[in-house]
Amino acid sequence: MTKPECQSHTGASTHAEHGKRVADMFGRIAGWYDFLNHALSLGQDIYWRYRLAKAARPAPDGIVLDLAAGTMDVSVELLRQYPGCKVAALDFALPMLENGKVKKLKKGRESRIFPVQADGRALPLPDESMSAATIAFGIRNILPREDAYAEFYRVLKPGARLCILEFGTGSKRVWKGLYNFYLDKLLPFIGDRISGDPFAYRYLAETIKSFPDERALGNELLSAGFERVYNVPLMSGIVYLHVAEKPVQTVKASAPEGALIPKTTVPKKKAAPKKAAEKAKKNPIKKKPKGAKSVQTK
Repeated sequence: MTKPECQSHTGASTHAEHGKRVADMFGRIAGWYDFLNHALSLGQDIYWRYRLAKAARPAPDGIVLDLAAGTMDVSVELLRQYPGCKVAALDFALPMLENGKVKKLKKGRESRIFPVQADGRALPLPDESMSAATIAFGIRNILPREDAYAEFYRVLKPGARLCILEFGTGSKRVWKGLYNFYLDKLLPFIGDRISGDPFAYRYLAETIKSFPDERALGNELLSAGFERVYNVPLMSGIVYLHVAEKPVQTVKASAPEGALIPKTTVPKKKAAPKKAAEKAKKNPIKKKPKGAKSVQTK
């Protein structure tokens, strides 16, 4: 018996089949998706998306990739915070994009948000074209994740940020096990009763429980070539905001072969105590967001 290509909670044996099943599943619940997101998170998902967009920091007139855009809540928030930007809203499930297009692409947004059906493992975007990239509650659904990281890395400009909003691993006890009970029992029950799709929210619970913890995910990003990786726990670690940057690549011009490069040493002037204090006030040391944790390689 041949070993399955992937371990998918959809029952798929290949990555391509997994992607199709996930897209079909989200297509079935597209009409209820926004309502259930707000209801099941008690409205916290709005704040989480605000934090995700705030961390992206694209160039003022840049293009932002919003992968797994769904009904485009994150795309709208990105445009609200960065009105000079444009957003490429990509998702594998066409019904989700169509639902969001009808509800949200109004009041001029349709000229700055561009929904496109696409596979996160093969993005239809040029190299180094995006000023930032976001993905909210979608990286769990892409197998293998390494393919998505490679595509993010390819399309991001040097120095641009990848911001991931995702559930923490459900294998840890949170709120003395109350959250785990909610994840195992209540979430699938409520999702089934409202959406009429018993599999979709059972799939959600299973993928959260089997998802790597924040440290392991950070190491995946480091392995993919990103740097300055850190995470911020939200709501007691039920959700994490992960931030990573594509390295800035600098190319030094080389001197002609045989040329002698003279070494010049310019003595540095010591700043007077008063001037040094004034300089320190003008250039305070930047700190990571409160609660942020850097990720180090093992």
